Amino acid sequence: MHSTKHPIAIDEHIAAVNLTSFHYGAPGSGKKVYIQASLHADEVPAMLVAHVLRQELERLDAEVRIKGEVILVPVANPIGLAQVIHGAPFGRYDLATGTNFNRAYRHVAQDVMAAVDGQLGQDAAANVALIREHARRSVASWEPGNATAVLKKTLLTMAIDADIMLDLHCDTEAVLHMYAGTPLVEAVLPLAALMEARVLLVATESGGEPFDEACGRLWWDLARHYPDATIPPACVAVTVELRGENDVNYDYARKDADALLRYLAHQGVLDIPVGDMPAYACAPTPLDAVEPLTAPHAGVLVLRKALGDRVEAGEPIADIVNPVSGQVTPVAASRPGLLFACTAHRHLLRGMHVCKVAGTDSFRIGDLLSS
Repeated sequence: MHSTKHPIAIDEHIAAVNLTSFHYGAPGSGKKVYIQASLHADEVPAMLVAHVLRQELERLDAEVRIKGEVILVPVANPIGLAQVIHGAPFGRYDLATGTNFNRAYRHVAQDVMAAVDGQLGQDAAANVALIREHARRSVASWEPGNATAVLKKTLLTMAIDADIMLDLHCDTEAVLHMYAGTPLVEAVLPLAALMEARVLLVATESGGEPFDEACGRLWWDLARHYPDATIPPACVAVTVELRGENDVNYDYARKDADALLRYLAHQGVLDIPVGDMPAYACAPTPLDAVEPLTAPHAGVLVLRKALGDRVEAGEPIADIVNPVSGQVTPVAASRPGLLFACTAHRHLLRGMHVCKVAGTDSFRIGDLLSS
């Protein structure tokens, strides 16, 4: 094992910022795995899971039981982690630019297409190697204009050629759920089962260029552009939402880390027992079948359903109570589905986010992720 410090902000008259990555196994000896935690810096559960993963990976590395390469970034956003407003952490957006830390990653597909045109054939392994070579070159050519862009380039440099990329997040209040590309469903379902995910949200493009799609979407974009070539979805890129912001405890962290390690064993990266594969707790749900609900007016949010409950169309999920006028307005989904996430705030202004319900039938268009 070795660790690497990556300088992110290095202006002499401004506080320096470094990113630390931990490296296990041997590059080129098997699959490459990249795991990062808390890209939205104040989503803390992922950092505790990474702490447990680090302990286990150090042990497995010492026992020569890593059959590939694993890179772990336990604190993926030191810039956001240092942002505090009136005593409260603020890690979802870059205060300097207003940009979501999980948006606007370089999508290298066009660069790669220009570089490999006429060179792809029926040899899948040769195609993957060539595409990865040019994907690395494209990321290397990215000229960041500020510290946040340097951070994004640094993270993507480590992940762009991975076989497996696991991006560990959490929601405000939520059951464990996951995001992945539609072509990856078969590869991701075992992970969903091991982690007991209640929802697996899939799309070919969700909008906004998040980190997981910067790693994964490249492959099906190229496969669509070159239909006569054999191009597999060579990066299993998954965003894992580890419940809610306050779900920080050792029991969850150990359980989640164990599931992630068992998945890597299932993928042939770790020489540890996989154990019995649990039954799937959910079927894939189109991301465009998720209905986000908002407050119709200002008031106190009173939840009438629990996270993980199934709701029918028109069934009240919550009430918005105006304590001055006495107005009480129920909030309901227009379609049936599973209530999987909600806000942590209990007083809302009109238009603020209330909750999300995962249905089964696609109906939304445009950008599909919350801002």
